[in-house]
Amino acid sequence: MSPIGLYEPGSSVLHRTPAGVKFALLLAFAVLIFLLGSPVALGAVAAGVLAAYAVARIPLRRCWQVSRLLLPLLAVIFLLQWWTLGAQQAGVVTLRLLAAIAAANLFTLTTRVDDLVSAVERGLSPLRRVGVRPERVGLLVGLTLQAVAALSIIAAETREAQRARNADRSPSAFAVPFLVRTLRHSDELGEALAARGVGDD
Repeated sequence: MSPIGLYEPGSSVLHRTPAGVKFALLLAFAVLIFLLGSPVALGAVAAGVLAAYAVARIPLRRCWQVSRLLLPLLAVIFLLQWWTLGAQQAGVVTLRLLAAIAAANLFTLTTRVDDLVSAVERGLSPLRRVGVRPERVGLLVGLTLQAVAALSIIAAETREAQRARNADRSPSAFAVPFLVRTLRHSDELGEALAARGVGDD
């Protein structure tokens, strides 16, 4: 299972909220956190997002899987920003990323891809008269979410295989198999789309 994304079945209020409403709230939340410039305010917002995981009753194993990937990355970003811009700005940038990524991941954990695609298509249907093709946009959104999940699975499996070979310190032992499997996945996806006539006018 992918550590990032993929639907986690549940019956919480977040699971029951319509996908379109959650998507609109996520976009508004993204705007909000980039307007905030105080580490205290951003810290409070990030804490609120983390508390929402408890409201959604996301299992601890899923939270740990995300944290294991996210926290080292955020630590590196914080140190780089601290070195170049100072501690306060580093805190702002890191907390923004934490809140944004955590909120986006919570959205995918509590929202089925099919529900989101349907919501996007319904929301964009009035724009069909000006040339927008809602079904294509919905497909793009669905493929994007699936791609993130697929790449996360590939990365996790490649890392496990690397550890099994005792090659933890070899970048090429991870990068080469990951690249090969990613390209293979892209080819398989392209063939599947072509078989369904996607892209044919």
